[in-house]
Parts: sequence; structure tokens; C-alpha cells
Amino acid sequence: MIKENLNEVRENISSACRVSGRDSGDVTLIAVSKTKPVEMLREAYDAGARDFGENKVQEILQKAPVLPDDIRWHMIGHLQKNKVRQIIDKVFLIHSVDSVDLAEYIEKEAAKKNIDVDILLEVNVAEEESKYGFKVEEVMDAILIISKFSHVHIKGLMTIAPFVENSEENRDIFQKLYQLNVDIKSKNVDNVSMAVLSMGMTGDYMTAVEEGATMIRVGTGIFGARTKIGENLV
Repeated sequence: MIKENLNEVRENISSACRVSGRDSGDVTLIAVSKTKPVEMLREAYDAGARDFGENKVQEILQKAPVLPDDIRWHMIGHLQKNKVRQIIDKVFLIHSVDSVDLAEYIEKEAAKKNIDVDILLEVNVAEEESKYGFKVEEVMDAILIISKFSHVHIKGLMTIAPFVENSEENRDIFQKLYQLNVDIKSKNVDNVSMAVLSMGMTGDYMTAVEEGATMIRVGTGIFGARTKIGENLV
């Protein structure tokens, strides 16, 4: 079933890319594997998945050692400072940097290990009180500070759009993040590439791709529904 689900998501990505005149190869599908057992991740891996997203540091620490080395792990959940040093040398990309303080802490820990860490800035475009992230108007100031760090490299932006029944309701959220990305890119800030737009989940990823997403985070659409009630489907 996971293989079939993955193929369906890939076909949907291709369809959304055709609508927007994009190349489907420009979109990275992240299989959101939080709470899922290793066996399910192996099944997804065997079906071609190489990018996996986790919400909790502990799950990456448990799963990474028993799965293939060529998996790219993405930290997509809220990252606490006291967990930073455990994760920075194990992930391909941290999507959820939601404050200058957190970026500064990552820089400090990365300097100790003498490694480079790629990050995205999480933007709370909809300004939902329950979500983490910078407000749109705060992002540029944060970038000017973080860009000065030598071990942390901003690769783009991420947002978690509101949970909606109709994905069209989130189109303006994705458009705003895309425009913010374009505006920042035009300023040519050193150490800032803005190549990545991580937006779109199970319920709205086709709309996100149409609006310029380069990474989408799909969990339920690949692995099936989780048992917890009241959480956004990813």
C-alpha cells in the first residue's frame, strides 16, 4: 500500500507541475514518518523514498542507525535548544528554525563540532497562535542577523499552513511565502540561497506545488492516518 500511495503522490506532483509549467524534478517529496515504525520506513525506502521527515529528535536518533545511510533526514518539528547538539550532525536540513535565538544556538553547537548546518526559517504566514514561526514582517531582519553566522546556512523558508477542508483556502498562504522568498532572493544576501520553499502537506500539497513549493511534506498520504485525534494531517 505504501508503494501505491507513493506513486499516487508522485503522479499528483507531476500533475500539479504540469498545471504550473514546472519540472516535477524540482520538487522533493519528504515522507513524513513521525510515529511510524521502522518497517514502514523500509517499505517506503524500497519504493524509492530517500527523504524522511521527523517531528522529534528522539525518533531520528532511534531510526537513523537501523536504516540505510543514504537517507536524508529532515527535522520538521519544533526544535528545542537542549536537543540541538544531538541532531545537527545527523540531519540533511532543519526546516523549523523559528527564532534568531535558536539559530544562534545551532551556530554555537555547530562551531563546537566544526560542521555546517543547513536551515530553513519557519514563517507563520497565517499568524496562528498555536503555531511557531516568524511573522512575515520579521523574516528579513532575522535573515540579516543569521546570515552573519559562519556555520549556519539559510536555504529558504518553510510554513505550516492552516488545516482546511478545501486546499484552495491555503493558496494565498503559499503565494505570500513564495513572494517573500522572491523578495529576499532579490536582495542577494551573502550566505543566503533561498533555493528551498518547504510548504504543503497531505491535504494541500498540490496547491502548494502549483504555487512554487520545492519541498512538500506528506505523511498521511503515504503511510496512512495516525491514531491521534485533532492533529493536522501532514
